[in-house]
Amino acid sequence: MIVNKSSNVSHRRGADVLLETLHSEGVEYIFGNPGTTELPLMDALLRNPALKYILALQEASAVAMADGYAQASGKPGFLNLHTAGGLGHGMGNLLNAKVSQTPLVVTAGQQDTRHSISDPLLYDDLISIASPAVKWAQDVSNASQLPVLLRRAFHDANAAPSGPVFLSLPMDIMDQLTDVSIGEGSDIDRRAIGGSLPRLAQVLAQCTPGKLAIIAGDEIHTSHATAETIEVAELLGAHVYGSSWPSRIPYPTSHALWRGNMPTTAAGIAEILKNYEAIFALGGKSLITILYSEGPAVPEGCSVYQLSADVNDLGRSYATKLSIVGDIKASLTAFLPALKEATDAHRQRYRALISQAADERKYAREQLEISVAEKFSLPTIAPIVAAHEVVRAIGPDVAIVDEALCVSPLVRKFLTSHNSGQYAFMRGGALGWGMPAAIGYSLGLGKQPVVCLVGDGAALYSPQAMWTAAHENLPITYVVMNNQEYNILKNFMRNQAHYSSAQTNTFIAMDIVNPCIDYLALAQSMGLPAQQIRHAGDIAPAIEAAIASGRPNLIEVIVSAN
Repeated sequence: MIVNKSSNVSHRRGADVLLETLHSEGVEYIFGNPGTTELPLMDALLRNPALKYILALQEASAVAMADGYAQASGKPGFLNLHTAGGLGHGMGNLLNAKVSQTPLVVTAGQQDTRHSISDPLLYDDLISIASPAVKWAQDVSNASQLPVLLRRAFHDANAAPSGPVFLSLPMDIMDQLTDVSIGEGSDIDRRAIGGSLPRLAQVLAQCTPGKLAIIAGDEIHTSHATAETIEVAELLGAHVYGSSWPSRIPYPTSHALWRGNMPTTAAGIAEILKNYEAIFALGGKSLITILYSEGPAVPEGCSVYQLSADVNDLGRSYATKLSIVGDIKASLTAFLPALKEATDAHRQRYRALISQAADERKYAREQLEISVAEKFSLPTIAPIVAAHEVVRAIGPDVAIVDEALCVSPLVRKFLTSHNSGQYAFMRGGALGWGMPAAIGYSLGLGKQPVVCLVGDGAALYSPQAMWTAAHENLPITYVVMNNQEYNILKNFMRNQAHYSSAQTNTFIAMDIVNPCIDYLALAQSMGLPAQQIRHAGDIAPAIEAAIASGRPNLIEVIVSAN
């Protein structure tokens, strides 16, 4: 290290400047899988021990780990991929992060710029590869640029709409000596308060009591606005629904006004919304649909009101009576006094609606329990029973990372928690997120226990995440729901009367058999103790013991296909 006496700033390599800047931005972990182009960074970590490198055995896992960490910690995740091939491996989960609007600062090593003209091995246009999945992508062309570009990346990853950004880090730039100062981070308050809030209070108060629904979007979680959302719902006596395809459930699932998540088809959503005069959507992308169905999700006669920090989501798919740009928490805080005044005349009616909603919720739960009891003793564990027993064992406080699509809707029905941050789901839709995301979640929560629910098919996309869980000794319980098939795909085809598959009950490439996967051996090969459950009564004790162990482990639950 060379010291410049006139400026009292030492000359150090670009990789050291990068790590110093990351430390000043509050970064704890670097998620990655190193290759040759990342070696300057790996060497610099020896000189900068404040940052811990979390080794993933494949880049898709590294991306999902950083994603899970960002969602759990509330801070951008930082990751480093291995040039074009590694960036390509990570693209599926990078697209997940884009859809989930997870703030990530993504970097990849690049070949030495001095021989890029000779088309060396591993060289490609990283900017073009990354661009479809990130907010912006840029090459670093000089080590002195690193502090500004990194701070810009952290700022833009967090700015609405939040999401991943990308920097390419050539080897020679990481080795380049510079005396650049890293400067200081900026204190940026993004909590803008929306306009027209008094007007919004008046129009919502004019809705017939009981005929307004609130859609609690993911943005409530990132804005830390759960308490304010509860107060708005109670002032209006409004049923609260979660997003149709959520990243989080940002509303307490134990609350009387909670009505569960919306369906995933426009027809299903419209069937619910026909009972309401209006919806108040907090956060964008709350009514995502998967498969096509006739008609709009919002039926005629149901007015739409919105509040989101992302102007791009306002009025995007459905005409709105009033859409407001603003931070959810800050805007609701300003909105509540006007809403209290506007709704005061109907206070008793709203209280009665809350009491009625509590009774309806209690009855619905009783019916669910009856359904579980009817199927509890079946020879093969029914999905509804598996979901019930898993949620019962986990309890209201342990974090859940869910990628078990065969039981996900059922799991959400059984959640009863005061903790609005308990549940996380793979909003992006690309499989392979859950198992590594659980690692990021545990790290982001200070190494607290996490239960990761994963389908047998999804478990084969990122199983190497179990090695990292074992290597870091994280208290993660992986629960594989194994029905030995792609059950969701089969059920869709069965519902298409004109499909040959529906007529013959024959499906191509949808059974995970011949040979069957040995998930216990797979887990044990990665260093995890594992067990298989075939009887419903054994599920809860196994999960309770696994969580209590404080160690990473795997439980395979054999469930029936339907």
